[in-house]
Amino acid sequence: MSATKNMIFSTVFFAIMQVCVKSVKHIPVFEIIVFRSAIIVLICCFFFYRHKVNPWGKNKPLLIARGVTGSIALLLFFYTLQHIPLAYATTIQYLSPIFTVVLAGLFLKERATASQWFFLSLAFSGIVCIQGFDSRVSLTLALIGVCSAFMSATAYNLIRVLKDENPLVIVFYFPFVAGIIYTPLTVMYWETPQGQDWFFLIAAGISTYFAHTHMTKAYQAERASSIVHFKYLGTVFSLIFGYVLFNESIVLMSFVGMTLIILAAIGTQLYTKRQQ
Repeated sequence: MSATKNMIFSTVFFAIMQVCVKSVKHIPVFEIIVFRSAIIVLICCFFFYRHKVNPWGKNKPLLIARGVTGSIALLLFFYTLQHIPLAYATTIQYLSPIFTVVLAGLFLKERATASQWFFLSLAFSGIVCIQGFDSRVSLTLALIGVCSAFMSATAYNLIRVLKDENPLVIVFYFPFVAGIIYTPLTVMYWETPQGQDWFFLIAAGISTYFAHTHMTKAYQAERASSIVHFKYLGTVFSLIFGYVLFNESIVLMSFVGMTLIILAAIGTQLYTKRQQ
């Protein structure tokens, strides 16, 4: 499967995960992360055993660093998901591709071309159109979202550095490290899930596993600056899910933003194919 298709599949599964997290907003964020992490670790262990893969990998320091940065990003992102509308939380989070390109240029020597910067700017314009102005999004929550996006970008670039690692190992380290970090908080502030909460918690874990697996393969197969644009499609999914499932309104400027994002994604794909 191509890097582009892997990134699109990853975006779809991430959108499903976000819906699950928002559906259990009465449960503490770190408890959701621990549940999610436990499910992913179990899935990874099954495939480790089946394919006889060493789960600890080759570059343990960088794998742990990827786990730590991803864990911080996840905590901040889940917090915004629970406190502001789905579309806005996702919109702020999708600033991460901007940071990804910048960090890739600084540390991986993967300078984006002028065309890639154009499409990136076009997508960012779409983000601005969707974001607009909403009293439900405070400055503090917006800054938390931006910090989450930056930490996500750091984690994505670490994945690129770890391109020689088995994708399953990289996927494993994220929930493994997150589980270690947040289990003590979960025990201290435990909230027992009720009824359908169990379904959403399990679904969040399963969808996240597939999302991270496809994303890891995408970043290992292609330059970061060439595929991050496709993550913007997640904003489109969150707008639709937010409107249908949570009755979150969509204004005209949101449709304008969605159009710009789709154009940027298509333009990037055509440009990448031409370069290849």
